Amino acid sequence: MTRRVAFFDVDETLLAEKSMLSFWLHWSAQLAREGRVPGDLRLAGADRAALNRAYFAHFAGVHSSVLEESARRWYAGYRRGPRAYLPGTLRRLHEHRAYGDEIALVTGAGRLLVQPVADDLGAHHVLATEQVTDADGRLTGEVTRSMIGDAKEEAVAALLRRLGVRAEDCHAYGDHSSDLSMLSSVGHPVVVGDDPVLTGHGLARGWRFLRQVPGPRGAAAEVVPVG
Repeated sequence: MTRRVAFFDVDETLLAEKSMLSFWLHWSAQLAREGRVPGDLRLAGADRAALNRAYFAHFAGVHSSVLEESARRWYAGYRRGPRAYLPGTLRRLHEHRAYGDEIALVTGAGRLLVQPVADDLGAHHVLATEQVTDADGRLTGEVTRSMIGDAKEEAVAALLRRLGVRAEDCHAYGDHSSDLSMLSSVGHPVVVGDDPVLTGHGLARGWRFLRQVPGPRGAAAEVVPVG
């Protein structure tokens, strides 16, 4: 059997919500219970990479083990939500695993945040934004590089080289124009939802499409053609 990897963006591709924003609500509530006030979270006014870096700056001084445990508690609650996932994409992930494909999550979210998702879904690889820690294991608020846009394509290519897998045999799923380079780099791209940039490229190139309909973890949906 040909070795293959199926690459999945996470936010609004597998999870119905943006994990970083959902976690921020959990984290803010945790700080409030401890009598602390969270900082103001910027949601607009800069490019996605800049917003991504600004998000992680809020965790400067937090020990990585504290953030890791908080992320696991967040996801334990999130996964029970009736509209927490996009079942169509989730079903495809399970089908890839059943076929023997390796699963890779590729996301701008931090590794500490997305690792519980990866563990739950049986992902073999996590290509995520890496937060910098000091010698004591505390987060500095900096990241090595935001896993957004071209960084995703480069991380995908690096993993395939390491595994000795051909890109043309692999699949990728994404929902946003920033996923375009990643989708274009594999032989079997799938557009999740109706982002106009991805839709235009997908229709022109005969890519496949998945509906973006939220539901619970156990639901399923089919791949459908668009256009």
